[in-house]
Amino acid sequence: MTTIPASSSADEPKGALGDFALDSQRQTFASALADSRARLRAGELGSLPAILAIIVLVVIFSLSSGTFLTALNFANFLEQAAAVIVIAMAVTFVLLLGEIDLAAGYTAGVTAAVLALRLKDGWGLVPTIVIAAAVALLLGLWTGALVAKLGIPSFVVTLANFLVFQGILLILVKEGGSVRIENGVVKDIVGASISPGFSWVIGVLGIAGVGLMQYRQAQRSGAPISLVAVKTVAAAVLIVAVVSVLNRNRAFANAVAEQRGMPYVIPLVLVIVLVLTFVLNRTRYGRHLMAVGGNQEAARRAGINVVRIRLSAFMFCGLLAGIGGAFLASRVNSVDPNTGGNDTLLLAVGAAVIGGTSLFGGQGRMMNAILGGLVLALIPNGLTLVGKREPFGWEVDFGSSGVKFICAGLALMLAASVDAISRKRTS
Repeated sequence: MTTIPASSSADEPKGALGDFALDSQRQTFASALADSRARLRAGELGSLPAILAIIVLVVIFSLSSGTFLTALNFANFLEQAAAVIVIAMAVTFVLLLGEIDLAAGYTAGVTAAVLALRLKDGWGLVPTIVIAAAVALLLGLWTGALVAKLGIPSFVVTLANFLVFQGILLILVKEGGSVRIENGVVKDIVGASISPGFSWVIGVLGIAGVGLMQYRQAQRSGAPISLVAVKTVAAAVLIVAVVSVLNRNRAFANAVAEQRGMPYVIPLVLVIVLVLTFVLNRTRYGRHLMAVGGNQEAARRAGINVVRIRLSAFMFCGLLAGIGGAFLASRVNSVDPNTGGNDTLLLAVGAAVIGGTSLFGGQGRMMNAILGGLVLALIPNGLTLVGKREPFGWEVDFGSSGVKFICAGLALMLAASVDAISRKRTS
């Protein structure tokens, strides 16, 4: 009987690839760009529509208003966007499951009311924060239990909670009244700024952080170092520009003191984004959350506790919405029956979707909430500065609430359409 000799290393072709060698091969810059173009043609647009929308809106409003690019308006714009961005990150957790939370805005309002009332009663800042966070978690737990345990559709549950939480807020602040916030720390979250020097320190740390994240991602995906350098340089240019503008004096001409530096809320939002991004991308919980959102039955068969994941997602949503409520209260230094109401929730959901988070679950990032939040904050900010114009021979007040709502709604409709069309192309 003829035997087949065992192959030796000398018989194997030189440079032969192992089963998984292709995963570790370093791409060239050209091949990385080709892969990006292929994904775009396949409908995987990611955050590209939001980025393009930001660029287009900035160009339009810059040409329409001479005060749009001033340091004062830029800082106000970022402060306005902060609360919506955080609540959008809250909603992202449930959107990743293919669910929705229509009560996230009033979760923010109730939490802000508890915060303001406890401070008014003389509680210390730390116990006040603890009790407010506990309330936010309990509201999320209540919603999650009804959805995950009882199986009631999240649309129905959160629509009911929208009314329930609004009623709780009215009871807390006494209908028609408001609760002032006198605590300096809470007031300074959105209203105060750090020094210009420390703003540059944060900027440098931000550039280093972007570079490190891009490098680690390249190590895992095999992306070329040249692409890492390009992305890091682009981020550095943007960060330097932002810090430079914020470090300009934006106080009014007759102001007693100058106002320079980055608002405190900006690094706070960035820290939240970094922590949540790490949770979603680098932890088992994040992988399980994505798996449940992508295919719940497959995740269950793989041994993932689907009920627990869904319950925890709504709790995360409640906690983050509570943080957004604190930002809302800090901006106006008070809480009233409209805190978290009006268009807050609609803008938050719209921000997540416009940024690239899928309404169908399993696809999205926390960075999407930032990009979408910037888009939806740009619209009212820029339209207010444009004011009254006669574009078609008849006067239009672009700063009116009606025009702002129409534009924000059209932006959300466009983002949802892009998401649906891209899903069809990839299916």
